[in-house]
Amino acid sequence: MTTLAPGTDSFSVFGTTATLLVSEPGRVAGARAIADAELAAVDLACSRFRPDSELSRLNAAGGAGTGVSELFADLLEAALRAAALTDGDVDPTCGQALEEIGYDRDFALVRAAGGRPPRPGREAGRVPGWRSVRLDRPRRRVTLGNGARLDLGATAKAWAADRCARVIAERTGAGVLVSIGGDMALAGPSPADGWRVRVTDDHAAGPDAPGQTVTIRSGGLATSSTTVRTWEADGRRVHHIIDPATGEPARSCWRTVSVAAGSCVDANTASTAAIIRSEAAVSWLEDSGLPARLVRADGTATITAGWPGDPGPDG
Repeated sequence: MTTLAPGTDSFSVFGTTATLLVSEPGRVAGARAIADAELAAVDLACSRFRPDSELSRLNAAGGAGTGVSELFADLLEAALRAAALTDGDVDPTCGQALEEIGYDRDFALVRAAGGRPPRPGREAGRVPGWRSVRLDRPRRRVTLGNGARLDLGATAKAWAADRCARVIAERTGAGVLVSIGGDMALAGPSPADGWRVRVTDDHAAGPDAPGQTVTIRSGGLATSSTTVRTWEADGRRVHHIIDPATGEPARSCWRTVSVAAGSCVDANTASTAAIIRSEAAVSWLEDSGLPARLVRADGTATITAGWPGDPGPDG
């Protein structure tokens, strides 16, 4: 998903690329400093690849109740909400399933190494399930049952984009768009003509990549794809979107789904669930009133609930 606007700053975070746009170019440096601090805190809370993160400590606790920070509780609460809203299709207990297909390091390292064979004796099956996670919010304690191991990747990146946009807008008074790996959050006053963005399979693609240019003015927009974060495992191509019912990468008729919603985390929740639901996603998105663009392997697109007319894969 490529942003089309002046006054930007791009940088690496969470193993992907972030882009920051501010309506007043003179405030970009201050906005970047705020984003750096917020994103560093989120990384320390819930990175699966840092042994010093709260998430790693919780996963290693063997089911014992573990105290967590307010920030981690917020992130976990968002993940559990996503699971409840999607009847468990977006499930934070996919950590072990991801590790077992080789996604046990930062993605850049996975790609550089060409993947890693599945663990010996691995048997795929339903993940432990989000109801195995018990969050005692008043005491800020978390307990994982059924051997669950958390991965908050399905919601944390989008949650971080929402938080960064909100805090930057509050502190600078400017309009802001924060994109993390193509998941976008808006806050503050938008430009008169809105923010123009290019929706593509790969957020890092250039403005001429096949896709569609749309205008957004508030809320969030997120894209989930089975074509970008891929690697080889046991002689087959796999991706990072796990179907909780099987513990395997989702088998979907869609290569990419983009959704607009009231927040980035809601948009990302819906786009991830749509990949997992495959054909059934269209009626679900329509019934939910969520504008979406769903792209099949051949590049043909289906749109829902007010998404602007799509001129085709190169429009």
